[in-house]
Amino acid sequence: MHHPLFSLLLLILFIRTNQCSSSSYSSQTLVLPLKTRITPMDNSGHRPTDKLHFHHNVTLTVTLTVGTPPQNISMVIDTGSELSWLRCNRTSNPNPANNFDPTLSSSYSPIPCSSPTCRTRTRDFLIPASCDSDKLCHATLSYADASSSEGNLAAEVFHIGNSTNNSSLIFGCMGSVSGSDPEEDSKTTGLLGMNRGSLSFISQMGFPKFSYCISGTDDFPGFLLLGDSNFTWLTPLNYTPLIRISTPLPYFDRVAYTVQLTGIKVNGKLLPIPKSVLVPDHTGAGQTMVDSGTQFTFLLGPVYTALRTEFLNQTNGTLTVYDEPDFVFQGTMDLCYLISPVRIRTGILHRLPSVSLVFEGAEIAVSGEPLLYRVPHLTVVNDSVYCFTFGNSDLMGIEAYVIGHHHQQNMWIEFDLQRSRIGLAPVQCDVSGQRLGIES
Repeated sequence: MHHPLFSLLLLILFIRTNQCSSSSYSSQTLVLPLKTRITPMDNSGHRPTDKLHFHHNVTLTVTLTVGTPPQNISMVIDTGSELSWLRCNRTSNPNPANNFDPTLSSSYSPIPCSSPTCRTRTRDFLIPASCDSDKLCHATLSYADASSSEGNLAAEVFHIGNSTNNSSLIFGCMGSVSGSDPEEDSKTTGLLGMNRGSLSFISQMGFPKFSYCISGTDDFPGFLLLGDSNFTWLTPLNYTPLIRISTPLPYFDRVAYTVQLTGIKVNGKLLPIPKSVLVPDHTGAGQTMVDSGTQFTFLLGPVYTALRTEFLNQTNGTLTVYDEPDFVFQGTMDLCYLISPVRIRTGILHRLPSVSLVFEGAEIAVSGEPLLYRVPHLTVVNDSVYCFTFGNSDLMGIEAYVIGHHHQQNMWIEFDLQRSRIGLAPVQCDVSGQRLGIES
């Protein structure tokens, strides 16, 4: 379990190949170690969600420098978002050290609303960009959990690694950020959008691929790798194609990393799920997204019910269900158990039935500790409450399957933008980090 509020790892950046002379970083590989931040919950184990915290209570962040002269910033990595943004209004942030101050940067340049960037490159925003009173491009970003941020688009220098060729990127300089927990939200400067949209960080930087590896531990949270990962020691990856639908549909996110979920297995038993419920319908509802910006995994109602029923059946007689009808962990997970500290010490979590998410050509197998999550500060007599880490999308109000970072632990996950595919391989992230020269 995580004990400290912050699990910090010193930022290490290195460039594996020679400096490139163009504005693209396609010939470089940069490694940024991750940091994790734990957000406290109340005694019920419920913390209202907000996108800045990757829905729930664990964030994955990297540290960069922005502007001229450089200002240190901490950004949450989100493969489910397009526009990167920073807090720019000192008056609205109780922690001014986590603001980017554009008035101190000579390279900061606001984007006028008449520019092609404002008129054409914001087309995938849920809310169309507008023109403010100063005739600057104004963006409002809203998320499924009702959190939002708004401000002006601007160009600024993002310093990546030791390269002297620092590119000017479009980002959101946000004067207003609203979430469920302003005090906790204020501890992060902004969000690093990593999806396939034209204004995402990865698209603007021109990297053909990026990868990350999440360990799930405090002493070595993991790393983000920008660029190619042709390492001889890396386990061969299994690839699944990214799904594209060119026609705009109301419930389909065209710039998300969408893959095709083909089935779910519990201890090797394939659940009897009709294929039709695993593919997007005529409205786009039912896509499967790989999202580092969500902590747990969420399945549409019928599929969640099938998984919940089978996992409950296979743990019957092994685990004691927490029979409290009004308790739904974080509003989406309603299968919880009472487990004593003695049973945890004797390895009960490692005897749980595994859950495998099956895709075309690849698979994510979840076993052991990641299957259950201890509800903080909640005990019944001497037992702790542990909840099944798959939730119901219907209770979140989203029409999609979302694979969160909790179930991506100790997986090398490569996003191959050139070949439109995602590669997966089970690895030990701490060992991989050591091979890359990152020390815990």
